[in-house]
Amino acid sequence: MTEVLKPSDSSQLEDIVKWAIADEIPLEIAGLATKRGLGRPILGKHGNKGNLVIGHTVDLSSLKGVSLYEPDELVLTAGAGTPVSDIEELLESEGQQLAFEPIHMAKLYGHEGGTLGGLIACNLTGSRRIKAGSARDHVLGIKGVSGRGEYIKSGGRVVKNVTGYDLSKLMTASYGTLAALTEITVKVLPAPESMTTLLIFGLDEKTAQRALSSAINSSHEVSGAAHLPVRPAARLSLSDIRNEDSSVTAMRIEGFRPSVVARCESLKKLLNNFGVIEEVDKENSVVFWRDVCDVNPYNEMKEPLWRLSITPTMAPTIVEKINKVIAGCAFYDWGGGLVWYKLDEYLNDAGATIIRDVINTNGGGHATLVRADDNIRSQTDVFHPQTLALAKLTSRVKNSFDPQRILNPGRMYMEV
Repeated sequence: MTEVLKPSDSSQLEDIVKWAIADEIPLEIAGLATKRGLGRPILGKHGNKGNLVIGHTVDLSSLKGVSLYEPDELVLTAGAGTPVSDIEELLESEGQQLAFEPIHMAKLYGHEGGTLGGLIACNLTGSRRIKAGSARDHVLGIKGVSGRGEYIKSGGRVVKNVTGYDLSKLMTASYGTLAALTEITVKVLPAPESMTTLLIFGLDEKTAQRALSSAINSSHEVSGAAHLPVRPAARLSLSDIRNEDSSVTAMRIEGFRPSVVARCESLKKLLNNFGVIEEVDKENSVVFWRDVCDVNPYNEMKEPLWRLSITPTMAPTIVEKINKVIAGCAFYDWGGGLVWYKLDEYLNDAGATIIRDVINTNGGGHATLVRADDNIRSQTDVFHPQTLALAKLTSRVKNSFDPQRILNPGRMYMEV
């Protein structure tokens, strides 16, 4: 019978993993289980006798709390089970932030919350990535228990404290398939003093992509660049931030107020030919970019949702070609480098074959199935299929950390 095992410290977690190894019992690693719908469903693993062994869930939510926070040193250490909201609230009180702007993806699955461990394990990075990098770039150190039942530690409290293999980067985006994280140290940065969003209404996808590319490639340090066609734009939280029945093209400028004012004026001149540009203040900008970052236009829905990482200049063409075969709607982040595509209908493989064929023949990239029912996700490659060489490397890494496939078996790929 499936049980929930809840260790109170890393020592108990080690004991659980060692017991699971001895009895060949797979473990689902979870914090608050808000992102259980991200990745392939963990159905179990086959034992030595070929029988399917159903495992248990390891709940890491008790491994929580901020153990170190030094605002002057821009560093924070917390347990993997610490709610992200608690960390963001603490940082806000000191005028600081997680600069990679974490996605609160739990909302896509009808949940609230999420933990630091889940955030780092899935490398959930928001719209500021074009300027600040991903979550992986802000992880300084990790502690955890590998699939061998061994305590591991990597990195430390400063960027230069890295010797040998940087396991912190490897664990980020491993989806709990290599180790169960217990503690994470991250770099934090000052929150911007001022923020302004420039909006252009009514642009089509190709024109909007050109405008966003011009902004990103300029010297004005754009920290967010997104385009929402009419359908997703209609679901923005701020009804007065858009014109009715109009697309929205947005660019964010952050920093010290005099710098923000000067850069906005320069950017307006650069983009003058694309249409009338309106400004949105800091308070409303925060709400707008939270909508974009958290994919709020597609929350409270059940249709399959894809996350496409593609060449920005090819994004409108790729979406257009997909749309000719599969009905759906998309919006663009990172200037088009990231596309969220929601299907309007259910297909047997959620359109995986069609979507990936279009991407592969139009510049390449990756397509990740972010939301679909368990049946579809169990039979479809949720993550973009790997090349043979990369698949072999992935298997060797898995063998190094979890040779018996105990931790989150099959979460990313079959047999991984």
